Amino acid sequence: MRRLAFALGAASLIAGCLRRPAGPTPFPAIPPATARPTNVPALPDPTQPPPSPTPDPYAGLTIEDLIRRTYGEGRIEFEAEQRVSSRFSRYLFHYPSDLLTVHGFLNLPNGQGPFPVVLVLHGYVDPADYETLSYTTGYADALAAEGFLVLHPNYRNYPPSDPGPSLFRVGYAVDVLNLIALVQSQAGEPGPLEAADPTDIGLFGHSMGGGIALRVLTVGSPVEAAVLYGSMNADEYLNFEKIYEWSDGTRGIEELNVPLADLARISPSNYLERIQAPVSIHHGGADELVPPEWSDELCLRLSTLGKTVECYTYPAEPHTFIGFGGIELIERAVEFFRLTFSDP
Repeated sequence: MRRLAFALGAASLIAGCLRRPAGPTPFPAIPPATARPTNVPALPDPTQPPPSPTPDPYAGLTIEDLIRRTYGEGRIEFEAEQRVSSRFSRYLFHYPSDLLTVHGFLNLPNGQGPFPVVLVLHGYVDPADYETLSYTTGYADALAAEGFLVLHPNYRNYPPSDPGPSLFRVGYAVDVLNLIALVQSQAGEPGPLEAADPTDIGLFGHSMGGGIALRVLTVGSPVEAAVLYGSMNADEYLNFEKIYEWSDGTRGIEELNVPLADLARISPSNYLERIQAPVSIHHGGADELVPPEWSDELCLRLSTLGKTVECYTYPAEPHTFIGFGGIELIERAVEFFRLTFSDP
């Protein structure tokens, strides 16, 4: 509502021009503008626009913001075919993600398709030591050999991808959401995605990649199934407590200083009821980096919410499986994806 402002300075001028009789003043003198009591707020100037609201310092990072925005501008561009197996071929690719260029690779099974699509999401690696064919290439290759069309994005900040903002690793989730949208829009076109089935899309996320997958799931993307392997927590405060510990205090400081009310808007843990896709959870009982209890708690929460979830513990396996558990993990993931994708 617009309020009328009385021009106190003008009133003072008029009062000064009036001739007053000698003797007592019948009315108290109007105080000058500078004598205005400090506890009375200044009236707004109706000729000026209202002040802008205070900007949200975490705009674009909250789950609600990610739900409201759109994804998938531009196109995925593929480089020359690199045949690496008798069962699949590999292509390098890059695509736009919020004005950044993100790189990765695709494994295309031999045959006609259509092939269900799985995005393999890698865990934390020091970007200075990262290469596109990272430690998770083995998982991508194993899934492609079983008939899944696999895409492995580097994310921003991982060479040769462009550097870009990713507080709470939200930028990495945005890179994945953009890639999913582009896969759906380009499926069926001539090229490596011609045989992609845009209705059957899954995630396979290890460690940090599992945390990224959780954010993608809560945003409500068209993902039909997700495998979480040694996953980070859905609670970002717990995640960055651990990251602060692992890094000897060199990482996680900014995230831990975020007010708890804002942290609640950013953490997937407060939006797990939005998850619609079946989830398969796997964790090594000998994991000394990411607590196995985190996966136990997530399994319980999803079960309590009535979600479709299966949970496996591998007693002798560390954070990255090195024994028979690695073979069993892939076998279970393949079976889970096949059963989920074949379910009408």
